[in-house]
Amino acid sequence: MPESPSFVLEAANQPLHPDTVTVAGPKAEEVLVEVAACGVCHTDLHVIKDEVAFPKPAVLGHEVSGIVQEVGEGVSHVKPGDRVACSFIMPCGTCRHCEKGLEDICENFFNYNRLGGQLYDGTTRLSRNGEDIAMYSMAGHASHCVVPSRAVFLLPEEIPLGEAAVLGCSLFTGYGAVSTVADVQPGETVAVIAAGGVGLSIIHLARAAGAERVIAIDIDDDKLALAQELGATDVINSANTDPVEGVIGLLGHGVDVAFEALGSVPTVKLAVDILDDGGRAVLAGIAPVGHTMDVDITKVVRRKLRIFGSFGAPASTAMPEVIGLAAEGKINLNKLITHRFTFEQTGEAYELLNERKILGRGLIEINPALV
Repeated sequence: MPESPSFVLEAANQPLHPDTVTVAGPKAEEVLVEVAACGVCHTDLHVIKDEVAFPKPAVLGHEVSGIVQEVGEGVSHVKPGDRVACSFIMPCGTCRHCEKGLEDICENFFNYNRLGGQLYDGTTRLSRNGEDIAMYSMAGHASHCVVPSRAVFLLPEEIPLGEAAVLGCSLFTGYGAVSTVADVQPGETVAVIAAGGVGLSIIHLARAAGAERVIAIDIDDDKLALAQELGATDVINSANTDPVEGVIGLLGHGVDVAFEALGSVPTVKLAVDILDDGGRAVLAGIAPVGHTMDVDITKVVRRKLRIFGSFGAPASTAMPEVIGLAAEGKINLNKLITHRFTFEQTGEAYELLNERKILGRGLIEINPALV
């Protein structure tokens, strides 16, 4: 059982602090990974700010790449020494949803991990002086983590190991929204509301899917400039331009697909308001618990609008696709990652994220020797 330097969240609204936790070895169908890097995600920030309920103390971090150290019984697709990236959704493979291929709504993932901070035997792999420490997904803000094997994927040599971390949430989530849920088709028009890490990934992937126009909507000109570098054909700063009028001014009508990547009542309403007749609104942003939609019901009914939720993607099919796109050079990881932090700067990374100072995706380089 390795002793793992980690960053721990002791209680809500407290800064992450460095500590050492004990990581138990992998059980059946689990993999012990030495972490190279971990992404900085807004969902972790929601947990820190108690906007999403989660047990504490906890180790967060759910966007991980690294080197396999040990595998449990029944694991044959990876072996010690392999370079891997891990998806934040860790499907059990056996629940009623997984059996239908709906791994992104795996019941056991939500019931055990998201509600209890545990893996599928009902226990955590982390402890500190005999005290259990909850795991948010695989708990990647640490030198080592244990991951269910269905969430562990081999990386080709073409993909830098450190940068590969962002494949497991930001791009994985973007791919699920663009391809699995919206099924964006060549020639369609798209708007993306909130050009953060996930929003930029959606922009990048929507263009790769053949969208003719991709309109980025945000209140930060620097983020909008980065959105253009990643494929946005048009940008609207909603701080000084009415975004509904802006979209109609560009197209003469609404968009085929609107992606909401922030998770707020006003931006969800906006996603519906900017749709063309028959359009699709895809909600990919996580909102604080209790926030509800404010939409024009009559418009939704009469104009045949469709509203979808999108949380990640089916890992077994989406992660190989995302990894393939990266290996082929169709995803610019270096451009998506705008801020890099040392392991010691983990707490600072989330302070900057909270202050909206990270333009794209932040990356914590936990083990520089592996990165």
